[in-house]
Amino acid sequence: MAPTTDDTEEHADAPASPPPPGRRRMGPVAMVVSFFGELLITVGLVLGLFVVYSLWWTNVVADRAAGRQADEIRDSWSRESDGGGGSDGPASFDSKDGIGFLHVPAMSGDEILVEKGTSMKVLNDGVAGYYTDPVKATLPTSGKKGNFSLAAHRDGHGAKFHGIHKIEKGDPIVFETKDTWYVYKVYGILPETSKYNVDVIGKIPEESGRKKAGHYITLTTCTPVYTSTYRYVVWGELVRTEKVDEERTPPEELR
Repeated sequence: MAPTTDDTEEHADAPASPPPPGRRRMGPVAMVVSFFGELLITVGLVLGLFVVYSLWWTNVVADRAAGRQADEIRDSWSRESDGGGGSDGPASFDSKDGIGFLHVPAMSGDEILVEKGTSMKVLNDGVAGYYTDPVKATLPTSGKKGNFSLAAHRDGHGAKFHGIHKIEKGDPIVFETKDTWYVYKVYGILPETSKYNVDVIGKIPEESGRKKAGHYITLTTCTPVYTSTYRYVVWGELVRTEKVDEERTPPEELR
């Protein structure tokens, strides 16, 4: 029997069945919002991983590399002291492997291997490098007056100068070589200067207040932290040297 008019109207007025779950189509605006939301999450994850890599993993890798090099240097010194070969005198320190160790108690308790050059290739190994350009550093082992100017990273790749802002006037800086401890005293600090200001590493760092030739040391690094906009500078002057004994007893400033 064909449906009556009343049956047809009743069927038409009945509520429609909801679409199956998960089958509802998003509008174009919702699709765009969803796409950009997922994109932002992905970008955030990538940036987070990059930060972890830059500020943590590069430190791990650099510290390992610096540690291996430091062990090789100390082993080499030990062999030379035991008569196992190697040349004597300052020339033996000026090698590609490293010339000595920097100790700055106010900055950290770690020893910092010092190598030749301030290129990223050198500094990324978690060391401090002495300047060869635009002003060549004067090595303390040479005995000549001048400026032993150094640079190191402040964040990432070992971040050896991360705590440079903790240094105050009067604090000691000690440089250790195979035969000698060089003890410096901090006398000047410049918290911010242009990265193009090469006068701060001059043989006579006049910007530090000194006008005569002397035995100076200069530490430089980037500032503010996590940027490379400016340079932070610390100056010190040699106050004495001590011969290294058989036990390598450090000077009183490091005890």
